[in-house]
Amino acid sequence: MKMLRNILSWVIPILVAAILVFLVRTYGLEVVKVSGGSMEPNLADTERMIVVKPLPVKRLSVIVFDAFGEDPNAAKDTNYVKRVIGLPGDKVVSKNGYIYVNNHKINQSFISKSERTTGTGNWTLSSLAKDHNWSYKGNAVPKGHYFVLGDHRSISEDGRAWGYVEADKIMGVVKVPFWQGTKQHRINVNDRAS
Repeated sequence: MKMLRNILSWVIPILVAAILVFLVRTYGLEVVKVSGGSMEPNLADTERMIVVKPLPVKRLSVIVFDAFGEDPNAAKDTNYVKRVIGLPGDKVVSKNGYIYVNNHKINQSFISKSERTTGTGNWTLSSLAKDHNWSYKGNAVPKGHYFVLGDHRSISEDGRAWGYVEADKIMGVVKVPFWQGTKQHRINVNDRAS
């Protein structure tokens, strides 16, 4: 009996810790690492960030999502980090380096003029859909979906190429911890959502 108590005295705390880790990772937050330069200058390749799962997704939120099935080139278990530009029902247009959502120019002060204009092009959602043969060809973001772009537009493989992100594919909203990056980069990721 004494031996059983000794075993349980260290097994139970390990089980409780494992359950807590599982619950936090499933329903709370998770630490992930950026891979690639599509979110530069605000998130750098190999930078670590926190994904907060219960936060609501808003316009200009930076999110992590399961890209498999969204981007036809994404392998299984591939996650992308992108910025939400269009919410369900939004009409999104790019013209001369500016993004318009529902006929209102959005503030893109989180990237430079060069990052806004190089590689962005002039388009509407319906022209992108036609050019890339998306199954949904409407001029607004479909219900239950989001339209996303990388901050480094000239190298980002994003919604312009493959369309929309289903809401149930989103892991959570990105937050850069206070010890990472510069103050401006943390503001550009953590505080731009509206």
